[in-house]
Amino acid sequence: MTVVTKENFAAEVEQAAGLVVVDFWASWCGPCMMLKPVLEELSGEMTNVKFCKVDVDEQMELAQRFGVQSIPTLACMKDGQIEKTLIGYRDKASLRAELEALV
Repeated sequence: MTVVTKENFAAEVEQAAGLVVVDFWASWCGPCMMLKPVLEELSGEMTNVKFCKVDVDEQMELAQRFGVQSIPTLACMKDGQIEKTLIGYRDKASLRAELEALV
């Protein structure tokens, strides 16, 4: 998973081809820690999707730009535009199904 900051956001997310899933998370967030291995597994299995992560404590400007009010928040983007926003923990099967519908 690619670590995204405000400095590399345009190159890693907005200019990327295909579906990009941006995980807004924090180290103190229990549901974020539960979602982390799910995203890591999916990133290895869904090679047609790019997975990125944004630490909201370190990148408050990006979190504010996307209106992140609770975490984990997954911003699912295509061609620099948000296709869908998913808030909260999801198990691997349900998250895979939601992402496959967007690919």
